Amino acid sequence: MPNWKEILDEIQATGSTHDFIRRKYLENLCSVTGRNVIIYYSGWLQKPNLPGIEVNDADKNGFMNAIYGLDSSKGLDLLLHTPGGDAAATESLVDYLHSMFGYNIRAVVPQLALSAGTMIACACKEIIMGEHSSLGPIDPQLRGIPAHGVVEEFNRAKEEVQANPSTIPIWQPIIAKYSPAFVGECEKAIAWSDQMVTDWLVHGMFSSKTKAKARANKVLRELGSHALTKSHNRHLSLAKCRQSGLEVKRLEDDPALQDAVLSVHHACIHTLSATGAYKIIENQHGKAFIQMVQQVVVKKSS
Repeated sequence: MPNWKEILDEIQATGSTHDFIRRKYLENLCSVTGRNVIIYYSGWLQKPNLPGIEVNDADKNGFMNAIYGLDSSKGLDLLLHTPGGDAAATESLVDYLHSMFGYNIRAVVPQLALSAGTMIACACKEIIMGEHSSLGPIDPQLRGIPAHGVVEEFNRAKEEVQANPSTIPIWQPIIAKYSPAFVGECEKAIAWSDQMVTDWLVHGMFSSKTKAKARANKVLRELGSHALTKSHNRHLSLAKCRQSGLEVKRLEDDPALQDAVLSVHHACIHTLSATGAYKIIENQHGKAFIQMVQQVVVKKSS
């Protein structure tokens, strides 16, 4: 397996574009698995705080482009590298993938698939992770605030005020910061997220298992509870994901697959690091939807 430095040397030595190298390894991965391959890569680590870098409705266009013309009977290996994003866009994207491939989808996580990225992985038949890979908690966030945290704080305030009315002056400014109906919005977001993931797990990953609903509920307790995970940014290893009940295969158990996957991953990260690309959705045939940072050149007057 060529490592990070060797792939960089290859890019520099051949004088080729990043696209050429990336597509070569994508094609190789397809030949190893015999399955369709689509990469869904975001450059949030290289270009943080860039609008559109998260999962959003514009991504559907990229997937439509990448899926068009593929033989859906071969299934799909979806390489995920994303910080997550909008719940509605995630639901719509998963519905589209299921309409094209059913549940014959493997989520491959070479490094990080967080938040909504983890939800997408839960919508697949199985997940493949390396020892270095991480998923993340799936508790919903509203306006950057954990929905579970808001509900927990509000319930705590009610309990303490009922037990001791003298605490009202303490809680009043805290609760006052919430806009009207915000607590209700948080409760609905939690219910929506839980229902989505439960349905995907029951009908996909756990469809052939006994007590599928109970298994799905265990995953939700482990990944969806803000009280348990403590932070939405927490990184959950392969071992922790298995402990949560997810069906996770170890990438290192198949050396040929590991070599092919990590070569694609390295090539993608080089592209995101060295070019203006901040999101790549591409299949094994090189059909790509690449979003680029818009560069504005300002000419100084003499």
